[in-house]
Amino acid sequence: MDMEKRYHSVQLMKDQCHGCTNCLMHCPTEAIRVRNGRAHIIAEKCIDCGECIRICDYHAKVAITDKLSDIKRFRYSIALPAPSLYGQFRDLKSIGVVLDGLKKIGFDDVFEVARGADVVSRAIALRMRDNTIPRPIISSACPAVVRLIQVRFPDLIPNIMDVRQPMEIAASIAKDEFVRAHGCAPEEVGVFFITPCPAKMTAIRTPIGHEKSAVDGAISMMDIYSALRPHVRPQFTSDTPCASTSYGVGWASSSGESQAVCPEKSLAVDGIQNCIRILEEIENGSLMDLDFFEGNACIGGCVGGALAYENNYVARNTIHRLVEHIKTEKNIHPNEDVPPSLMSKYPLYLDQPIEANTAMRLDGDISKAMRMLEKVNAITKELPGYDCGSCGSPTCRSFAQDIVEGYCGELDCIHKLKEKLKIMAEQMVELAQTKRT
Repeated sequence: MDMEKRYHSVQLMKDQCHGCTNCLMHCPTEAIRVRNGRAHIIAEKCIDCGECIRICDYHAKVAITDKLSDIKRFRYSIALPAPSLYGQFRDLKSIGVVLDGLKKIGFDDVFEVARGADVVSRAIALRMRDNTIPRPIISSACPAVVRLIQVRFPDLIPNIMDVRQPMEIAASIAKDEFVRAHGCAPEEVGVFFITPCPAKMTAIRTPIGHEKSAVDGAISMMDIYSALRPHVRPQFTSDTPCASTSYGVGWASSSGESQAVCPEKSLAVDGIQNCIRILEEIENGSLMDLDFFEGNACIGGCVGGALAYENNYVARNTIHRLVEHIKTEKNIHPNEDVPPSLMSKYPLYLDQPIEANTAMRLDGDISKAMRMLEKVNAITKELPGYDCGSCGSPTCRSFAQDIVEGYCGELDCIHKLKEKLKIMAEQMVELAQTKRT
């Protein structure tokens, strides 16, 4: 895939940018630069994790998603609520209230993404039996983590689980069941994911590991919450049952996937920087005794998404209560709940290779790249090593690379500039004294 043409949900609102270095210092792939007093996003390196949205005090970073009104583009519309949506309502006692509410705000039908998570859980459990997949197997559920691997850890791509995301499975089943039940054409039905993060929107527009997404659009959870709140009250009840298992709903929080997949040795990590540290250890071979790694870019898992409304710790607590309540009514594992016939009826696995993102490479020509690397190393040694970001690059090394690639000059470093000005001032003093004598 041409990375330069890849769609990005995360966008910069230049008029609102104050040129601070907050986003610059937090981007996990060094995809942001500050030039001429404004931030710039390097599209080739951006993984749409939403970290810049989360930490920007001036709201200069936004996620572009579909609007609720976009469901009118189709004769029929189906809502795919991520299980993290349930965690947005503190006093929620029944998932059915949310499912009913989605119909009240305009959707013709609702299909729980947690049901897709149940199917994916069983599919992963089956794939775990394949000893030819390098260990530890890395979850493919979080598209931001997968793109992080493409950019920073390409050697770990073979470790990525080749099972599609739950929203993809849910979309395929939802549309198929709706078409058969209503006798309509598939193109008349639009399936919309209620997303807690921008990475999911990007994954719909430019899928990872398959050519076309089964999802027709993604609507921000923040926008849906505003419309849904009047229809989800503590006193409301519902006769609509939860069709998924407690394990599927548990995917909303970090470690939910691991618990559903049930590998003997698994590790669940949340937060993009924490994921980076673990991926570094996996790459270095220090976690070879691990069978499965579940990485979530957001703190707390999907409940902590940049487009979620509720505090992620509160949301996670709500999800935990719901999971325990569902267990009292339906304590069954996805391996037992998902019928075998479903495992072969829909496309569950990736059908295209996941390719490395070469944005971090200095040049496609190895010999030229080596020469450039030597220059980068030489310039880096001459820099102060403060990684202060005042030059507009996140680190001194990335600044050195920007110099070699021609995006800036050495005197853009304020410390080198001060050093140069000091030398010039001393020379001027010496010149003045020479003239007087």
